[in-house]
Amino acid sequence: MNFIVLSSSRGTVFKAVLERIADGSLTQKCLGLISDREDRGCVSIARAAKLPVRIVERRKDEDRETYDKKIHAAICVLTNNKEATHYPLPTTNCYLACMGWMFLFSPWFVRTWKNRILNVHPSLLPKYPGAHAHDLVLAAGERESGMTIHLIDEGLDSGTILVQKKCSVQPDDTLETLKIRVQKLECEWYPKVLGMIESGDVKL
Repeated sequence: MNFIVLSSSRGTVFKAVLERIADGSLTQKCLGLISDREDRGCVSIARAAKLPVRIVERRKDEDRETYDKKIHAAICVLTNNKEATHYPLPTTNCYLACMGWMFLFSPWFVRTWKNRILNVHPSLLPKYPGAHAHDLVLAAGERESGMTIHLIDEGLDSGTILVQKKCSVQPDDTLETLKIRVQKLECEWYPKVLGMIESGDVKL
């Protein structure tokens, strides 16, 4: 299978995935990156890897569905190598890998890509969905946290959970130290889950 990355972050997990492709431990093909701004770290990583990049900026006055249709059009370009003039169903051999994508999808987009949008979230869902998960974990005095790789549905981080991995929360943890520990799990397990999709051990 092929996948397209959606990211609006520094690209730490994205880089880990590309490293696994480079060393041969992951044989799926990344068709390119979609991001919202040229100055994102993930864009630099994609360009260094000579991957196609589509920048889809979001205007303040447009609603989620309007923006998502622009995202879908960019996906069509990456999968078909041509401009999209309408909104066809997605190709059957491609799915979307969200790695630090900071925008909520519209119901239209989720229905169009049903069961083919993969996300990673920095908490043990269903605890602490949404933004600021690390802050909430620390404020609650949790003794463990972790990351969840799940499918996206129309709710907020409420889709089917594929893999969860835990790590400890230390008494002296700060936002940054906890983030580093959780991100290490994300970098290890996101490529593994992509491989499990490829082998059929995880079904979308």
